[in-house]
Amino acid sequence: MNAEIIAVGSELLTAERIDTNSLYLTAQLNDLGVEVTAKAVIGDDRERLAGAVRAALGRSPIVILSGGLGPTEDDVTREAVALALDRKLEFHPEIVAQIEERFARMKRRMSEINRRQAFVIEGAQVLPNDRGTAPGQWVEESGGVAILLPGPPHELKAMFERQCLQRLRRIVPAVVIRTLLLRVTGMPESDLDQLISPVYKKYVNPVTTILAGNGDLQVHLRARCATVGEAETLLAEVGAPIEALLGDKIYSRDGDALEVVVGELLHKAHATVAVAESLTGGMIGERLSSVPGSSRYFLGGFITYSDAMKIELLGVDPELLAHFGAVSRETAEAMAAGARRRANSTYALAVTGVAGPETPGDRAPVGTVYVGLADAEKAVSFHRQFLGDRPRIRAFTAQMAIDLLRRKLLGRP
Repeated sequence: MNAEIIAVGSELLTAERIDTNSLYLTAQLNDLGVEVTAKAVIGDDRERLAGAVRAALGRSPIVILSGGLGPTEDDVTREAVALALDRKLEFHPEIVAQIEERFARMKRRMSEINRRQAFVIEGAQVLPNDRGTAPGQWVEESGGVAILLPGPPHELKAMFERQCLQRLRRIVPAVVIRTLLLRVTGMPESDLDQLISPVYKKYVNPVTTILAGNGDLQVHLRARCATVGEAETLLAEVGAPIEALLGDKIYSRDGDALEVVVGELLHKAHATVAVAESLTGGMIGERLSSVPGSSRYFLGGFITYSDAMKIELLGVDPELLAHFGAVSRETAEAMAAGARRRANSTYALAVTGVAGPETPGDRAPVGTVYVGLADAEKAVSFHRQFLGDRPRIRAFTAQMAIDLLRRKLLGRP
């Protein structure tokens, strides 16, 4: 069984407000075995919203609307759904009494405008709202259902859990949705898809989705089956060959971020790390230190943006900088060795490069990156040429550096 979600409110079409209700509703529906196939944000326009509701009910048996149930003129959800279903709105005086009682408890007088919230779509079941004034509505139509929920998240969540879950369980077939999430780094999205598509294209179920962001790739396999066992068996059938193809490019199978995985590896090895950052200006240290408990293995870092700071804080040889330049393998290695020495850490990461948007003088082109990695034996460096704007180059560099440490901890080249 599929569902669609419609978030109502012109404010959600601006840059200031984000629709978070649909994320919550999607998670709840997935737990019931319901696949959300479409989401929409519609402004406070009755005709447009009615058209969206009509179209959604024509495609999916469950349509959930959030918002637009308040007392003001721009709260048009009740009117729009009634229009879409060609039903009347009926006034319920008992709802007005409940709203008046709520205001009285707050020692306030109810404004007349609140009476608008007492109009119920013909044939709908009223969903009580113990956290606000706007009741929800459950409207069945031609084998489907439209569910009207208030916009404030604390009201919506309480109403859905108390008033809707049991009703949905009665109409939703016994279907289980299970997901396998593989987090991958160290390869372009196009290469990943080319590698694994011969496997996943054989299957309609599970559905495979690839998400990409700044060098961090996610492969989602979503299986829909009658039982948990069937879903897990199907995920294993499709996931095993994909995992074999990706190998150590997979860094997480439980959704953990790269810095969490690296932190666990450092902790298990009783190892510590320090960082020296030029290009990234503290981004690597921020990611490593964002993990709870990171003080067990992350000692700190040096932000050495200028040559003078590289010399003073890390002990980089001025002649090395003069000969090879700040953006070079030699400098990255010297920075890593200096950071490890000064912090007395097991490992040290260092980054230097050109993030742009311009390349001063005769320096390396924009996107040139060197990452240094030092341990007790030696310092080595790795070169990459990234494309994109300044934020993208910096983010890719931080991801690359942390992954190099992961591979080092795993004993892989």
